[in-house]
Amino acid sequence: MLIRIVSILFPLFAITALGYFVGKKMKPDLSHANKLNMDVFVPALVFAALVNKEFRITEFIPLSLATLVVVIGSGLAAWGLSRLTGIGTRTMVPPMMFNNCGNLGLPLAVLAFGELALAPAVVMFMVSNLLHFSYGAWLLDHRVKVWTVWKVPSVIATLAGLAIGIAGVQIWPPLMISIRMLGEISIPLMLFALGVRLTDSRITSVGIGVFVAAARPIVGMLLAMAVMLFIDLPPQEQALLLVFGALPPAVLNYIFAERYNQDPETVASMVLIGNVAALLFLPVALAISLP
Repeated sequence: MLIRIVSILFPLFAITALGYFVGKKMKPDLSHANKLNMDVFVPALVFAALVNKEFRITEFIPLSLATLVVVIGSGLAAWGLSRLTGIGTRTMVPPMMFNNCGNLGLPLAVLAFGELALAPAVVMFMVSNLLHFSYGAWLLDHRVKVWTVWKVPSVIATLAGLAIGIAGVQIWPPLMISIRMLGEISIPLMLFALGVRLTDSRITSVGIGVFVAAARPIVGMLLAMAVMLFIDLPPQEQALLLVFGALPPAVLNYIFAERYNQDPETVASMVLIGNVAALLFLPVALAISLP
C-alpha cells in the first residue's frame, strides 16, 4: 500500500518541486501561461470530460450535493475557528473553505483512480470553483458582483459541455481529439505553475499557517465522512470525496487575498505550509480510500 501511495503522489510532487526549483533559479514569468491555462486549457479539459458519451450529469447530482456540503461546512467550521482564535474571518475562511482541487485534485484523481475518475473530479472542481469565484470573491470585497462568475471561461465550458452532453450532440472526432489534447496540457502546467507560484509565498505567520495546514484537511475529511452517512455515493465517489476533503488550501486564495488586499502575507503562509503538509495528509486519505 505504501509503495502504491508513493507511486501515485510522486508525479504530482515531482513536477511541483521542479516548478519550485525552476522558479527559484530562473524566476520565469508564468502570468501569460497561467492565463492561457485558466482561459483555454482548463476549459478544454472540463468541456472534454462533460461531453464524453459516458458522462451522465444526473448520476453526479448526489456527488455535487455532497461536495457543496463539504465546501460550505468547511467555511462554517472556519468561521467558528476564526471566532475562537481571533484570526480575521476574511483571512481564515477562504483558505479553509476552498481547497486545491484544481492543481492537485484533478491529477490526483486520475493517478489514484484512473481516467474514469476525471469526470466526477471535474464535477467537484466546478462546484468549488463556482463558489470560489462568486461567494469567495464577494467575501473579500462586498462590492464584487457575484453574477460575473458566468464570465469565467471554465464556467462557460461547463455550461457548453453540459448542454451538448444532455442534447446528445456528437462532436466531429478530429475536433474532439484537438480539444482533448488542449485539455491534457492543463494538468502538468497546473502542477508546474503551482511550484513556481509557491516561490512567491513568504512565511510570516508560522503558527497560523501550521494551524490552518492541519485544520483544513482534518475538517475536510471529517465532513466527507459525515456526509457519506447521509448521501449514498458509489465507492469511487466516496473515495474521491474523502481525498477532496484532504486537499490543502488553493493557491487561488493567495491571488485573491493579494488582489483584494486582505492580509495576503498571512494567507500566503497558510497556502505554502498547507501544500507542504499535503505530503502528510494526502497519504492518509489515500490509505483510507484506496481499495
